[in-house]
Amino acid sequence: MSYRVPPSEQVSTTTAADSHPTPTGISTRSIHAGARPEAHTGSVVAPIFQTSTFQMDTPGETRAGFDYARTGTPNRSDLEEVLCELEGATFAAAVNSGTSAEAAVFSALLGPGDEIIIPRDIYGGTYRLLVNEYQRWGVTIRTVDLTNTAELAAAITDKTAIVWVETPSNPGLDIIDIEEAARLAHAANAILAVDSTFATPFLQRPIELGADVVIHSTTKFINGHSDVIGGAVLAGDGSTCPRAAEVIDRLSEHLASVGLGISPFDAWLTRRGIKTLPLRMAKHCENAQIVAEWLESRPEIAEVYYPGLPSHPGHSIAKRQMSGFGGVVSFCTDTEARALSLVSGTELITLAESLGGVESLIDHPATMTHLSVADCELSISPRFIRLSLGIEDIDDILADLEAAFAKSAEAGRAEPAPSEAGSAAATAEATTAEAATAEATTAEAAPGESALSVKADALTGA
Repeated sequence: MSYRVPPSEQVSTTTAADSHPTPTGISTRSIHAGARPEAHTGSVVAPIFQTSTFQMDTPGETRAGFDYARTGTPNRSDLEEVLCELEGATFAAAVNSGTSAEAAVFSALLGPGDEIIIPRDIYGGTYRLLVNEYQRWGVTIRTVDLTNTAELAAAITDKTAIVWVETPSNPGLDIIDIEEAARLAHAANAILAVDSTFATPFLQRPIELGADVVIHSTTKFINGHSDVIGGAVLAGDGSTCPRAAEVIDRLSEHLASVGLGISPFDAWLTRRGIKTLPLRMAKHCENAQIVAEWLESRPEIAEVYYPGLPSHPGHSIAKRQMSGFGGVVSFCTDTEARALSLVSGTELITLAESLGGVESLIDHPATMTHLSVADCELSISPRFIRLSLGIEDIDDILADLEAAFAKSAEAGRAEPAPSEAGSAAATAEATTAEAATAEATTAEAAPGESALSVKADALTGA
């Protein structure tokens, strides 16, 4: 069982339970949606329903719509309700990981002979999942620079079932125009699916911009406390194109069959985390903006990737479709040795995988999050660092980074930075590689090829 907004509530601002207007402020909804006092005891905070099954008074007649915990629990339903409220969605399913959310979408909505278009900069696990599990079904994977809408228009065919957008992307923070991608997808009767993990519904609501499906790793900013693994799939009302009209039924049937639902305790923790989502995201964004500007001024940094910087190529689109720029900053150092020294040299900022928690985390993708794809086109430059800014005092974050840079000075001297001429040649090579990739955007991706190849080339200067 997953959550669907009742038809009466899709057209009204009042609920069936009472005649009070539905709260419209996002902070108010973050606290109150799906969080009513428990009916039996009046507990202001819902209990954890740690059960595998539910009593029926007569055969086949449930008391509150719950029969078996694989298909639904009260805690899961509460979480799904607030996610629907915040995203402006018609349907939500809370599952046990972000990857499970992706697998649910791919399994329910793709079939043999279908094509899926994915961006050049994409979470490596998404690409690996598609290649390892769905390519053998006969699904064609096409990698396209979705920051260029002309390339998307050229890549879509009558076999395109899904256009998959990740914005901001992981780890390169590309920004993709959701409205334009939706227009092009729907004109070809394709579904637009958006992974909005880095933005959360506090900063970006893709369904309002035309998306049919939204995916989150709720592990990250939505829960925000680094103590839960979870994911979510949300869907709009299915009115954008004929294929979209089938999305909710197909997702519901698939999820009821496979048992991907989040556990009661993890759902409870995630729902609790959402209560502070607006406060946390505001501070994440504030800290990230300051750190990005600080990094841009550092001579040891080759490039900073953050949508809030005017230098970011997607800055104007991000301003239009987001209310803030997120809590992740990525950057490239001048040398690999410095990058390794930096990530090992912080003390307040923790060297760890994942992102989106209240604590700042630093990641070296080439040896951590993307190590499993180090020998293929998905590989990331060893000079590349991803920094997830927490909500600590900004002076403490900057002091920690300053101390880490001071420690890295010797490492920076040990490995000479590329010469100006070498950098120019590398730029020319990267431009050639990008042009070649653009020329091949409509070609089927072979096993081992990566949506990150262009970004990786740009970052490595190779």
